[in-house]
Amino acid sequence: MTTSPAQSPAPTDSPGGRPRVVVIGSGFGGLFAAQALRKAPVEVTLIGKTAQHLFQPLLYQVATGILSEGEIAPATREILRRQKNASVVLGEVTDIDVAARTVTSEILGRTLVHPYDELIVAAGAGQSYFGNDQFAEFAPGMKSIDDALELRGRIFGAFELAEIAKDPAEVDRLLTFVVVGAGPTGVEMAGQIAELARRTLRRDFRNINPTGARIILLDAAPAVLPSFGEKLGEAARRQLNEIGVDVQLGAMVTGVDADGLEVKDSDGQVRRIQAATKIWAAGVQASELGRILGEQTGAEVDRAGRISVQPDLTLPGHPEIHVVGDMMALGKLPGVAQVAIQGGRYAAEAIERRATGKKSQEPFEYFDKGSMATISRFSAVADIWKFKFSGFTAWVLWLVVHLMYIVGFKSRITTVLHWMVSFLGRGRSERVATQQQVYGRLALEQLGPRWEVSKTGGPKDVDPADEDVTQRDSA
Repeated sequence: MTTSPAQSPAPTDSPGGRPRVVVIGSGFGGLFAAQALRKAPVEVTLIGKTAQHLFQPLLYQVATGILSEGEIAPATREILRRQKNASVVLGEVTDIDVAARTVTSEILGRTLVHPYDELIVAAGAGQSYFGNDQFAEFAPGMKSIDDALELRGRIFGAFELAEIAKDPAEVDRLLTFVVVGAGPTGVEMAGQIAELARRTLRRDFRNINPTGARIILLDAAPAVLPSFGEKLGEAARRQLNEIGVDVQLGAMVTGVDADGLEVKDSDGQVRRIQAATKIWAAGVQASELGRILGEQTGAEVDRAGRISVQPDLTLPGHPEIHVVGDMMALGKLPGVAQVAIQGGRYAAEAIERRATGKKSQEPFEYFDKGSMATISRFSAVADIWKFKFSGFTAWVLWLVVHLMYIVGFKSRITTVLHWMVSFLGRGRSERVATQQQVYGRLALEQLGPRWEVSKTGGPKDVDPADEDVTQRDSA
């Protein structure tokens, strides 16, 4: 692996000549890093692809109608409004120039260049379809608010369409839900769809019986929750079976279309599952920024797009570039929120120490606080330090821990109220679903870059095309 010589910081034009810190990403790593710098003698610019900080572990609860998107995605500006040395910029980072020490971001045709003295890259990861990106059209992932709202529309919409379907085979297809990936996200998603069908909706329809819905959890691996160990994995599988989830392991998805999936079992046999709703919860791919940084610094980038970092989370020859969270590869650290949080805080402390002339800190050490996954109401699994829990005790621990990390007092209060409605009763607070939620993603993809000059978006100094690129009669 080659290394690049460290560059001298460019002259700063920040107020008081203080070092400029650019943070890429408003997820756990980026936000916690920015907050940790609140008392440091630096100027922080946080660039986020969205205007919110997303509490990603609870996305499946938005998708299944338990929580609203606002409860798990507070505005980043609101979170940082009292931090005088921090500013927030909305935009997607498209380039990093290591030699010039600049970051380029774009939003709706507007391009901004941000100079930096210190850089924290916490752009996270997206869904990976393992080279089969065409699957995304019919099997949305679970990485964004848009994904969760689309899935909410697809899940609740499937029951509505089944209610008016006449063909029994079509009813069966509509009431079959397939979740691909038996990691924490897939397990939690499958469990909540089962709860939805068997508790929340069971008395709401006249022509169908929602409790007869078929929920299938697929994975090519031989175990559920493999990172939790055999004991908890088997406990999770047993609990899923008890609430009606059909767990199929050793099953590799080889094709996805509008009507269902093709699956290849471990014995080589290929079969088809007819299902209207498919959810992809398998695999992640780090941000493209990892490759950009790797090309310029010589740092290695693995197949998942993660870039190898030094023990202090910087890149070789570039102590001013810190990479944290899902983008970094260091040992066998997992891609979980706690790694991002601790990495973000560590990078912030390193920057503050350098700005104040203090001695450098020791190499980064991850403190594993454990792993948790909820299965259904009152049921979960937890691996905390060397203790393993399952059932109600693990579920209570899961509630407490997730509540602690939701940002904002208001969000915590409303989340508790909605959890009470969903877990103690049969209701779901957020069951609204629209066609826009379901079809908006595909419509934007078909429009491509033309949507930037539509009548309701795009920079004002861009002349719209003569034709109505949105194909709407009116704006």
